[in-house]
Amino acid sequence: MKYTKLGNSGLSVSQIALGMMSFGSSEWRPWVLDEAQSRPLVQRAIELGINYFDTADMYSAGRSEELTGKFVREFCRREEAVIATKVFYPVEMGFKGGAAGGAKPARRPNADGLSRKHILHAVDASLARLGTDYIDLYQIHRLDPETPLEETMEALHDVVKSGKVRYLGASSMAAWQFAKAQQIAREHGWTRFISMQNHYNLAYREEEREMIPLCRDQGVAVIPWSPLARGFLAGNRDAADTSRSATIRAQTDDVAQKYYGSAGDLRVLAELSRLARQKAVSNATLAYAWLLHKGVTAPIVGATKLPHLEQAVAALYGQLTDEDVALLEAPYEPHRVIGHT
Repeated sequence: MKYTKLGNSGLSVSQIALGMMSFGSSEWRPWVLDEAQSRPLVQRAIELGINYFDTADMYSAGRSEELTGKFVREFCRREEAVIATKVFYPVEMGFKGGAAGGAKPARRPNADGLSRKHILHAVDASLARLGTDYIDLYQIHRLDPETPLEETMEALHDVVKSGKVRYLGASSMAAWQFAKAQQIAREHGWTRFISMQNHYNLAYREEEREMIPLCRDQGVAVIPWSPLARGFLAGNRDAADTSRSATIRAQTDDVAQKYYGSAGDLRVLAELSRLARQKAVSNATLAYAWLLHKGVTAPIVGATKLPHLEQAVAALYGQLTDEDVALLEAPYEPHRVIGHT
């Protein structure tokens, strides 16, 4: 494993982060693994040197946080592990995510968002589920248009100063919104974000226009979610017939089916597959290697099988030439902005 600092902070993280959304309860989403199925995967990740675990309070309605904390206690030294979680969405089994299809539960007062009330309640609830005294990286899962940014940033600063949180991170939003949040914190002497978990992969590169240049300029870590485009770039999905896809997630993930699969996306996938065959590596390894070549700090890797972990770590040791990168990027076509809800 290779390690790096998270942005301009002193926090050391593995250059592969293990996404914990895959671990929790299949009641939440059909492809999610239960405790017994998850344990060998997390244990192997730690054996490979991964020390960075990314979850969220909404994943499996809190069950993912419970398993994250349990596995860290079983397999890690807490002082070496980095636990990241998120706040914004409601924590209930019927809520699958902002972009998920189907009916959503009725919205209840103060059960979501980034108000001071919700943040202070949510951080305590996450700590209880994780079974730890502090959270290493506390991230806003999305931006709350109904709460003044000043209220959100002050509440986040207060949970840091209380000792419940060590660092702050943010996730998908417009670059101007992120810059505004950082400026509000700077003006008031409050804690600023050290990381941006954004939507970025070979099939979706709109973040290269504004967000990634902003993060580079300000020394903010880029830790992309969906680095394989929810499995699309792994080549396990039949764009014409999801029932023929290779995994349960590919068959049932309505968000992936909505986000990816255009003619341009298929051309990106075809070039990725061709070059992966030429280099005798998996599509996943090459897609992760491209992200690392582009300077991301640590892609958030979802794994439901042991080879998924090996393929991710292999990306740390592959070399991409400038010609390889040009070939992979050539088929890309601009997209509408997706992933901010």
